[in-house]
Amino acid sequence: MKRDAAVTWSRHATDFTATHDGKPWNYALVPHEAVSENRTLAGLVAMHRVKPSVA
Repeated sequence: MKRDAAVTWSRHATDFTATHDGKPWNYALVPHEAVSENRTLAGLVAMHRVKPSVA
């Protein structure tokens, strides 16, 4: 699934940037209905962040 691949990519990107003084990566699947002028990116990510499934 594309979602699982994106979550895995985010995890790898975070691992890489952690060793190079970078910031963590997150994957958020935001439905278009959730986007409006009164919402912030941080708020949208907090509401729609896709957490890795426990394997």
